[in-house]
Amino acid sequence: MEVNRKLVGPRLAVGLASAAAMLSIITGVAGFGIPGLDVPSVTGPLAAYVPPFVQQTAGFTGAFTGFLLLASVYALRRGFRLGWYAAMLLLPLSAAQGLLQSSPLAYPLVVLSILALFVVSLNHRHFREHAELTATQQAALAAIGLAQVYGTVGTYVLRDEFGTVDTVVDAFYFTLVTASTVGYGDVTPASQAGKLFAMSVLLTGTASFAVALGTLLTPAIEARLAKTLGRMTDTQLSLLEDHILVLGYGDLTEPILEELRDEAEYLVVTRDSDRAQELTDRGIHVLTADPSDDDPQRRARVEDARAVVVATNDDAQDALSILTARQLNPEVPIIAAATLRGNVQKLKRAGANTVISPAALGGHLLAASALGGQGIEDVAERLLRDRSLER
Repeated sequence: MEVNRKLVGPRLAVGLASAAAMLSIITGVAGFGIPGLDVPSVTGPLAAYVPPFVQQTAGFTGAFTGFLLLASVYALRRGFRLGWYAAMLLLPLSAAQGLLQSSPLAYPLVVLSILALFVVSLNHRHFREHAELTATQQAALAAIGLAQVYGTVGTYVLRDEFGTVDTVVDAFYFTLVTASTVGYGDVTPASQAGKLFAMSVLLTGTASFAVALGTLLTPAIEARLAKTLGRMTDTQLSLLEDHILVLGYGDLTEPILEELRDEAEYLVVTRDSDRAQELTDRGIHVLTADPSDDDPQRRARVEDARAVVVATNDDAQDALSILTARQLNPEVPIIAAATLRGNVQKLKRAGANTVISPAALGGHLLAASALGGQGIEDVAERLLRDRSLER
């Protein structure tokens, strides 16, 4: 059975995974009980075989799985392969936890998790970006890990200096609540040495968390700046599929965009930052870059485009854009407009499937009308009318 790519695309995969994550959290919280919440009696198919403590454990771990799924959804939205692997691991786990809860509340979770697993698996080729950590992010992760190890080992070694630390879990608990500045107060140092050590844990832990928070906020700030400057974010670009790629912007491009507005999703690639800002303000997707370069076209997902349109006032630049697009996607239809009649064949040799010369076409119509041709305007009106009927 052939699956429609457009109906089961990356957007649906991300949406279903997000819904499964939220439902896993809600179902898990309801599973281990909320005061005042009337939870239906256990009637699931595994109810007779699942002990109550397993059901409660499945609810608790199901909520935790939901939060992990939200993290994988964030990675999916950025096109990361790591997010795809995480979703493929967590979605069946979410379905299994729903079955173990054996509650009618968990039935939708099981169905949605399986459906999301199927759709995410079909879109594996869309999530292929490698998660490359910057030096700052690597340092932040290392700082957090070392701070927790330092605090846990030190607290356990000095457990006699604390009144209620007996195990490694107790030591890790004290380190975590201290470094995060939560400080419940149930574990406190009982000596001067313990207090000095607790202060060192507080300083190293909070510093590592502060660095990590900065590295997490930086991508969000960069994404906001990219939108302000008229650029699509990597998240938006990673979800493009079956779109029309418009390379360059010129006098002929505006009417093309008007025709495409209600017909298909499209992306304009232009190096003119001022023009890009204007288009962005109008709600048009724009990538500010050289349309003839390989990297911008790859980021614009030319390999998944329905068609490529090239129509600026610079035939030489258009030829370069066509050559690059044809090299990156030998199968995509490329439609171009030639400013000069003599460049029609040149653009075809560059790789365009269809080349139209607006000047030549308009000249023929004007000449035919001047020579007494009848019905020229009627033909144009009929073409426009037929176009509107197709819509």
